[in-house]
Amino acid sequence: MDVQQLFKILKKEAECPLCIETVKNPKTLPCLHSFCLECLDRHANFERRQLKATIKCPVCQTSFQIPETDTFENLPSSFHLNRLVDVLALEDGSVQSQRCNSCDENNTATCYCFVCQDFLCAFCFQAHQRLKASRSHRNVLIDKLQAQDVQELIHRPVMCSQQYHEDQPLEFYCEDCKVLICHKCTVVSHDRHSKTDTQKAAQEQKMQMSDAVAKVKAEMVRYESKIKKQTDLRNKNKIEILNEEKKMTDTVKKLIRDLREHERKMKDKSREIYEAEQKHHATRLENFELQS
Repeated sequence: MDVQQLFKILKKEAECPLCIETVKNPKTLPCLHSFCLECLDRHANFERRQLKATIKCPVCQTSFQIPETDTFENLPSSFHLNRLVDVLALEDGSVQSQRCNSCDENNTATCYCFVCQDFLCAFCFQAHQRLKASRSHRNVLIDKLQAQDVQELIHRPVMCSQQYHEDQPLEFYCEDCKVLICHKCTVVSHDRHSKTDTQKAAQEQKMQMSDAVAKVKAEMVRYESKIKKQTDLRNKNKIEILNEEKKMTDTVKKLIRDLREHERKMKDKSREIYEAEQKHHATRLENFELQS
């Protein structure tokens, strides 16, 4: 797959189902479908005006309570979609392009170091190349990115957003707060909380989701069996009704044929009697005329 085709696929994946544009500040509903925060809030405000206290997920139609603040700002952000948005910004050269992580000038990044996992501006890249410790690092110019480079960028570690922690990857999961945290966060704000490694937490969540999916699939099979049985009964009943209707129609048609045949025979017999009576009356009239 070439890099342009990959960017096209990623852009489609990063679309908000409500505005059909690249998602902005993506928030994830409990049903795991993600949308722009602004789109969700607009959707909630519309439902509020209809005097409703819930919204339905535009994708799966699951209902959720509208927060009292009328904003879904406290919903978890989608790290994956945020990462896709960052990577897509590299391709379209927008104003949201990545900035240099190495200097304070906030220059636009022109390359990425896969060893340091940093975006570098042109000046910092030159300095990076001069240093003996980093000159052998794998660096790729942003305008020369290949599909494999983009995949690696998408899966690079997520860095902490807390002030003074920006250089720390999110390596831990706080089970009390249900959030990803860095090493500094474990000491500063989550010291007495239960924590686990992100990979372990992800694996546990994956297993829980797999179990939930397996249960849902089992329920689907059970309900599909019931639906099939009910559908078969309905079709059988329909066939039986149609057969009974046909029998009734055939019986009525036969009765009508029999009645008409009986009518014909009775008319023929009546005609024979009539003709015999007419012949008898004619004979008697003839005798009366001869006697007179």
